[in-house]
Amino acid sequence: MQTEERLRADIVEVGRRLHERGFVASNDGNISVRLEGDRLLTTPTGVSKGFMTPDMMVTTDLAGGKLTGEREPSSEILMHLAVYENRPEIKAVVHAHPPTATGFAVAGIPLDRAVLAEVVTTLGSIPIADYGTPSTSELADAVRQYIRAHDGLLLANHGALTVADELFAAYYKMETVEHFARISLVARQLGRERLLSREEVNRLQDLRDRYGIAAPAPICPTDPENGPDLSCQTLEAPAQPGEQVVDTQAVDSSRAGTRDASDESHGGSGRQPLDLGSGLLGSDEEIRLTYRELTALIADAVKQLQ
Repeated sequence: MQTEERLRADIVEVGRRLHERGFVASNDGNISVRLEGDRLLTTPTGVSKGFMTPDMMVTTDLAGGKLTGEREPSSEILMHLAVYENRPEIKAVVHAHPPTATGFAVAGIPLDRAVLAEVVTTLGSIPIADYGTPSTSELADAVRQYIRAHDGLLLANHGALTVADELFAAYYKMETVEHFARISLVARQLGRERLLSREEVNRLQDLRDRYGIAAPAPICPTDPENGPDLSCQTLEAPAQPGEQVVDTQAVDSSRAGTRDASDESHGGSGRQPLDLGSGLLGSDEEIRLTYRELTALIADAVKQLQ
């Protein structure tokens, strides 16, 4: 166990790195570590994380009550307490607002696609915890829902949270979350995101076990019908026996070709007519259209207005 003096200095260094890399602005973000004797050491409220000193830190009990320090503890201490309550092995929590990852959180897009082997083996999936007003029990409850199975979370319309059994490990996971978000964004801007196959994800899961890579829960496939399984790390990875990487566009094209062969009665498009008022699609679901279908929809809309 590191001394409290050492941990204070480490929190200062992690705060400096978060600020230097643009993961926080102004007084954003907060950091905590678990001390012996059922105590926490946390950053103070109202201070830039890039300009802290060791004497600024505050100690609290596991109910959030202040024990020592001239300043007040982080206003989001309840979120940290939710982590320590549900994950007794966790020794450090880092909360920041890394721009790209937070952009995904604002857009409501979880980082739960099997894209990078390194992310699959370390963090697994990175879901989005529901929005809760910062510094309230709402946010703590939202985090509590996912933290048992995940070491990294996006916080809806807020930021990101990472946890580990050691402070710098929690910080490095925050770096991984933001790095992964940047790569995912670039791939999507380029128009395609090739995914690791379900079979490859299973192999990576075996590597986790073989090399002793700690994970709070196993990886499991997505289940569109029943929603996410909160007891495991839900990861989107298409089943494609014999393949390690799957071109999802090719899979979509193959499926479209099957529809073309089975249904020639819709102008050769191979798709059923689009009924936007059917209620079968959620308001946030993605719809893919060919150029022909798009122009037909526009022409129909113009005709309705005449």
